[in-house]
Amino acid sequence: MKLTAVVRLLPTPEQADYLLKTLEKANAACNWISKVAFDNKTFGRVPLHKLVYRHIRQHYALGAQIAVRCIGKVCDAYKTSQATCCNFKPHGGLPFDDHNLSWFMDQDRVSIWTIARRLNIPFVCGDYHRALLAGQRGETDLVYRKGKWFLYTTCDVEADTPIDIEDYLGVDLGIQNIACDSEGTVYSAKHLLNVRHRYRRLRKKLQAKGTKSAKRLLKKMSGRESRFANDVNHCISKKLVKRAKDSGRGLALEDLTHIRTRVTVRRKQRDQLHSWSFADLREKIEYKAERRGVPLEFVDARYTSQQCSCCGHTCRS
Repeated sequence: MKLTAVVRLLPTPEQADYLLKTLEKANAACNWISKVAFDNKTFGRVPLHKLVYRHIRQHYALGAQIAVRCIGKVCDAYKTSQATCCNFKPHGGLPFDDHNLSWFMDQDRVSIWTIARRLNIPFVCGDYHRALLAGQRGETDLVYRKGKWFLYTTCDVEADTPIDIEDYLGVDLGIQNIACDSEGTVYSAKHLLNVRHRYRRLRKKLQAKGTKSAKRLLKKMSGRESRFANDVNHCISKKLVKRAKDSGRGLALEDLTHIRTRVTVRRKQRDQLHSWSFADLREKIEYKAERRGVPLEFVDARYTSQQCSCCGHTCRS
């Protein structure tokens, strides 16, 4: 299976300037490629390559492999929708591969291509991501976020052999309780909902204020709520998979796809419904279960709260 490892680069000011100019140049090329692709309705890599490759090399001063990766980035962007022309931010992420980025794990540094020259830049990461880097394969994305540089790289990880099971641990997902398993363990969302409410109220006040200091604070606190929710989902998914693995059972989850379009709530409850991160929790449970060899099944959620688990009789009472 494939997982993503994240490392932080520690470039000097001069190296950071070269990296920034490389992003700007590459994303400018991506915007031009995107316009050509949309105007010609050409979204395949090979036909688009024939249309734009020579122009990119001549007018954007990009290396051969970076030009290829820019074409690939544009084609990937059009996979979801071809209705509108895709635009790329000046400092958007840029994909690299083994031809233009080399890892030196024993020295904790990478050699990366820029518009000036190749740069040797040290990196730091935690023990978990360092263990993942042993299986580093394939594409790596260079990301610039809030003045810091990161590399997101694909790693191959060996999954455990699927265990033999005779039963499943059922998991019910909700808003007030993030998860409840069939053994009666409840993972409450009380603290998470309080955090969301606090940030929502603070954002409302600062947006109404509208001053420069209020906007600075909004920018400073951006992402804190989502990072907290992400950590909560990581902890819960880890506990559920561990409990199933230790007891020799599989996991059964509700399939809540498109749940927001199937239910109606009062106006006061809309913010809770639309900030409900059930899909993120499902994604984390999926890859953790696959890595630990725990079978995972999805159950249609309709009428499960009204249905007898023994005979299947369904009634509101």
